[in-house]
Amino acid sequence: MGTVCQDPPPLIQDLKVTVQSSSLVFPSSETERRSMFLSNIDKVLSFNVQTVHFFKAHPDFPPTTVVEKLETALRKVLVPYDFLAGRLKMNPKLDRLEVECNGAGAGFVVASSEFTLDEIGDLVYPNPAFQQLTVMTMDKLAPDDQPLCILQVTSFKCGGFAMGVTNNHATFDGLSFKMFLENLASLAADKPLAITPCNDRQLLAARSPPRVEFPHPELLKLKIPIGEESTAPVFEAISEELDFKIFRLTTEDINNLKAKAKSGDAKTRVTGFNVVTTHIWRCKALSCDSGDDLDRLSTVLYAVDIRPRLVPPLPPSYTGNAVLTAYATTSCRDLQEQPFSRLVGMVSEGANRMTDEYARSAIDWGELYKGFPHGEFLISSWWRLGFAEVEYPWGKAKYSCPVVYHRKDIILLFPDINAVDNNGVNILVALPSEEMEKFQTLFHKFLA
Repeated sequence: MGTVCQDPPPLIQDLKVTVQSSSLVFPSSETERRSMFLSNIDKVLSFNVQTVHFFKAHPDFPPTTVVEKLETALRKVLVPYDFLAGRLKMNPKLDRLEVECNGAGAGFVVASSEFTLDEIGDLVYPNPAFQQLTVMTMDKLAPDDQPLCILQVTSFKCGGFAMGVTNNHATFDGLSFKMFLENLASLAADKPLAITPCNDRQLLAARSPPRVEFPHPELLKLKIPIGEESTAPVFEAISEELDFKIFRLTTEDINNLKAKAKSGDAKTRVTGFNVVTTHIWRCKALSCDSGDDLDRLSTVLYAVDIRPRLVPPLPPSYTGNAVLTAYATTSCRDLQEQPFSRLVGMVSEGANRMTDEYARSAIDWGELYKGFPHGEFLISSWWRLGFAEVEYPWGKAKYSCPVVYHRKDIILLFPDINAVDNNGVNILVALPSEEMEKFQTLFHKFLA
């Protein structure tokens, strides 16, 4: 049965990182000066995302060699990914955020830690100190001249190292970021690109005129002053004391949930993601302050990749954000009393709703209104993005993870470390202590 990380493991709060050098790197050959259109999905996601990729020591690749190879590979990869060397700019004529592909460069930082990789401890548990393995901004540059991508290589005393990447989410979604890593790894091995990126963001341009043909309760209109779109948060962070725990579901737990789900409507698509999302939805909705109000409606949001759902499908190598927010809504009474199979059906229906017509309608909605995903909470899944599957010259990452900021309204799914199979999942939950107690009780109750 699912286990809970009851208390945080001992966490090193200061990794004692010293920055040795910080510079801009430029494309290895000249790139075209141009303005790159950003889709309405890209524009909403104009905030930084940080990931850290940990590697064990390799006798043939000491950190100094890794630094040289990664810096060279980054220069090379900035040619097909020319927008990563550009800067975000507001086009005043169109009142749109764009990327000015001007070859201004990406950030490259070399650092060292006084610890070994083993001394850092549990890599799966979100340690706020992992922020030291990434760089959010380049200090010597003005706010409007910040790179869209900064790569930091931090060596550990054992010879292992971490590759921390900060990138603006407008540049990639999870799938296209993995493709970027595969290309970076391939170039670091002196091989050609693994995948030729498709940078044409016009493929997700709104129709002219825009046609909103569906209601979109998953989107909320906001009144945002012109020119401030890039600073508006997708979810407003509310400062409050939160407990955070990791709940782990094993392969066996997930298979048991799937078996429960299959006992109902045979047409429902039963996947690991759908059953895990449904299980979390029940626990989260029924543990909140107003969980005793069984008539209250609860809405869970989750991302759906629209690449294969459009007509014609987007190229799998599309570099931009090609995910939209699906939703499922029902009453707390239903979440408490309805069969699990029926609830999984609702989550499945939410994904099925994302047809070509619905996706185009949502994109057109973003052309007419300034707004963001709207629901009780969002499930953000890093579970099967496969960052740790990328093969570098020095091997695969021991673990890859986002740098986490604890949020009550976002629940993270991410893979386990050194799993015999990759089907288990870690669920990071941040809640006020009373709600966390209820969540934990319900988590085990609904697994039984």
